[in-house]
Amino acid sequence: MGKTVLKVQRSEAGEIKKLLNTNDDYTVGVRLFLVYLVALGHSSRKLAELHDISFKQITNWVHRYEKEGIEGLKDRKGRGRRSALSEDQLKRIKSLVLLESPNQHGLTSEKWTGPLLVKWIKNEYGLEYQKAQVYNLLEKVGITFEKKRGLINKV
Repeated sequence: MGKTVLKVQRSEAGEIKKLLNTNDDYTVGVRLFLVYLVALGHSSRKLAELHDISFKQITNWVHRYEKEGIEGLKDRKGRGRRSALSEDQLKRIKSLVLLESPNQHGLTSEKWTGPLLVKWIKNEYGLEYQKAQVYNLLEKVGITFEKKRGLINKV
């Protein structure tokens, strides 16, 4: 009879990975640990395979650590695709959400929602966004969405 395997029942592996990716301190810690293992002589290719990370990424972290220390292991601003909306357009969306209601724009609702903003942005600017992207845009301008309370100005 074999040994029983330890199982995690509280969450799925994907949910745990999402939690890991949202904690900046943990992210830097993992990167630092991989740099440490390289410093101990472990193969970066084997580490890449074991941790499901590209070999090139581990190499980049080692070089950035050598050059900048811990700061080099932190995520840098400007990652990802640039917004198709200008700063003025983002300000317009913020004032729209805070000061105007959807029914002022021919939409049948008293409160703004992600899908309504998707529709408004398409009509106003000709740009197609997904609902999740709209919530990211709102967060960028200081507004969050809570299911029970709706849109909230954080600033």
